[in-house]
Amino acid sequence: MTLDHFMQLLDGHKDDPPPLPRALQALWYDKKGNWEKAHDIVQNANDGDSSWVHAYLHRKEGDLSNARYWYRRIGQPECQIALEKEWQQIARSLLMRSGSGARP
Repeated sequence: MTLDHFMQLLDGHKDDPPPLPRALQALWYDKKGNWEKAHDIVQNANDGDSSWVHAYLHRKEGDLSNARYWYRRIGQPECQIALEKEWQQIARSLLMRSGSGARP
């Protein structure tokens, strides 16, 4: 699935995402404006993808010390780019690796 296709899914689904891996579900909810739901999805996950989204979410929240913890946990430096760019970077990476969903 491409980022463009993922964005189309965001526009097409009002309440719940289509079947997606946990980290992509969290990004979906975050983009829909539901930070709390996004955080709930990744906060107890132990995989690196969810931890990356978790770091992003805390950075977005403004809790930089918590975000730094999650970036360190996955071995990444703290992100310094615009939040929207980071969201896109994470989504692209996860979509390429997951092969989730039907391809357009």
